Amino acid sequence: MAPVRTLDDRAVKLFIALAAFFCVNTVLAEFIGVKIFALEDTLGIAPLQWNLFGQTGSLSFTVGTLLWPFVFILTDTVNEFFGKRGVRYISWIAVALIVYGFVFAFLAIAAAPAGWWVTAAADQGVPDYQAAFAAIFGQGMWSIAGSIVAFLVGQLIDVVVFHRIRAATGERWVWLRATGSTAVSQLVDSFIVIYIAFVLGPQQWPTSLFLAVSSVNYAYKMLAAVAMIPLLYLMRHGIRRYLGEARERQLRAEAAAD
Repeated sequence: MAPVRTLDDRAVKLFIALAAFFCVNTVLAEFIGVKIFALEDTLGIAPLQWNLFGQTGSLSFTVGTLLWPFVFILTDTVNEFFGKRGVRYISWIAVALIVYGFVFAFLAIAAAPAGWWVTAAADQGVPDYQAAFAAIFGQGMWSIAGSIVAFLVGQLIDVVVFHRIRAATGERWVWLRATGSTAVSQLVDSFIVIYIAFVLGPQQWPTSLFLAVSSVNYAYKMLAAVAMIPLLYLMRHGIRRYLGEARERQLRAEAAAD
């Protein structure tokens, strides 16, 4: 029998697909995260007038938080089948791609705009296209640093907690190791990114605003993580059918021993 070529190996194809979706979600979340949206206005309901740490008003989130639950699911799936090394590997790739993306965003901002292009959208309410482009893609260095540090620290914590729960419970309770690792890692992530970007950064948010926004974002991430548990089981079922039960058990055994 002829040996199976590397790219014909279904486990290799699976890892490439998971890594690709993980990285594109991570990078995209960083770039669209500059927009802050109001939850109640988006849902078409009256403001909830929440009061948290002395801060009141509508619930506000970065748009990037909408993608993070998918990052959690992908992280847990890679953890489940490819272990610590798999998660660390794709996490470092994602960080490199985030830095790469922001470097070229700044180069794009620095490129001299065509004169006609600057006013091309004036009739749409954008009098200066260059200024709008710079504002959207030129996130401050504090925001970039906060995002990268928080993401990397969160991922490294996630993989450790995930495997400690797995070691304690065996192959039972997939939902517990998934949500447990997310609960710990995102508690750190949610507060680090906002602290570096908005407290240490030039905006210098007061402690009350920092705690309020961080808490709301963390609560959303956890609710979303719990709501997506069925998707985690659905992905596991799909992977088992794709790989075959024997190959699936082999990968999970290797990941647990990693």
